[in-house]
Amino acid sequence: MAWNEPGNGGKDRDPWGNNGKQQGPPDLDQVIRNLSNKIGGLFGRRGSDSGGGGGLGSFGVIVALVIALGVWVVSGFYTIGEAQRGVVLRFGNYYQTVEPGLSWKATFVDQVFPVDVESVRSQPASGFMLTKDENLVRVEMDVQYRVMDPRDYLFNVTNADDSLHQALDSALRYVVGHSTMDDVLTVGRERVRQETRELLESIIEPYELGLAVLDLNFLPARPPEEVKDAFDDAIAAQEDEQRFIREAEAYAREIEPKARGQAKRLLQEAEGYKEQIALRAEGEVARFRQLLPQYQAQPELMRQRIYLETMEEIYSKVNKVVVDTPEGSNNLMYLPLDKLVEQNANRVKKVDPNIITSDYINGIQQQAGSDSGQGAGSAQGTLRPTGRN
Repeated sequence: MAWNEPGNGGKDRDPWGNNGKQQGPPDLDQVIRNLSNKIGGLFGRRGSDSGGGGGLGSFGVIVALVIALGVWVVSGFYTIGEAQRGVVLRFGNYYQTVEPGLSWKATFVDQVFPVDVESVRSQPASGFMLTKDENLVRVEMDVQYRVMDPRDYLFNVTNADDSLHQALDSALRYVVGHSTMDDVLTVGRERVRQETRELLESIIEPYELGLAVLDLNFLPARPPEEVKDAFDDAIAAQEDEQRFIREAEAYAREIEPKARGQAKRLLQEAEGYKEQIALRAEGEVARFRQLLPQYQAQPELMRQRIYLETMEEIYSKVNKVVVDTPEGSNNLMYLPLDKLVEQNANRVKKVDPNIITSDYINGIQQQAGSDSGQGAGSAQGTLRPTGRN
């Protein structure tokens, strides 16, 4: 028979202890009272020593404490971004620096200050400044920096960003005050930027701001409006100067290799000409040395031979032929070779002066004689006397 079977048979098995009395749900107050007594026993108290109201109050306090403890634990979880670092203070003193990710802190005990260490920040500085030559210019400069040490950035000075701004303004005014107006506006801008950066780093170094200067951007400086047009013309002239210089350098780079090649070619030609002349001179010397024994043996014959060879070489380079007139005449006649060549173009298309020999001249003389025999007027028109007796 089941334990909850109705009737007398199941009343002894009633879990609620009714023993056959009227059945119903248990009293909630009684359950809480029993639980409170058991918990109180754990703390050294007996459930019978305290009244029902006192037990219920103690349990509520404990539950509240447990809930408060859970809320306190849960509230301690926090997250640090990937580009951040967390500076943890415990009771107001520096405790540690937390890396990115999920972390836990003791609420009301620890304080966490996240600091962005990856982003590049900028701080401007501008204003009218007096130069070394007592001119007034408006200068604008922008510094780019990044946080390197979060602890120093937060606690070494009151406001690191404002301190950097003041240091930049001070360094810029010092450098501009020791530079001329032309340097600030035109040619000395890079020097002003570099000196300002070096001075800025030396100023902020003792303060340990936890910042690293990445770069300085020197924006275009402007003169007073009264002389702005004149300085614009000066800047334009300097830009034109630089452009002309670059064009000249480019032209020099283009011409220089050609000039070097031409010079090298001339040197090689000169060396070749030198060797040619030297070899020719050596050949002439060798030829004269070969002729010397013959000249010593028959001087008159060799003298006549040398004369004829020399005259042959000279006449081979002119376009006129000198012929002797018939015996008994004292006139030396010139025969135009170019005219004869034109008349004999159907037989000889090209005449090389080097082939003109004594036989060739004799043939031309015979042809000239035949032409003069046919008409004296024609011969007189082509031959002129030289006046030699």
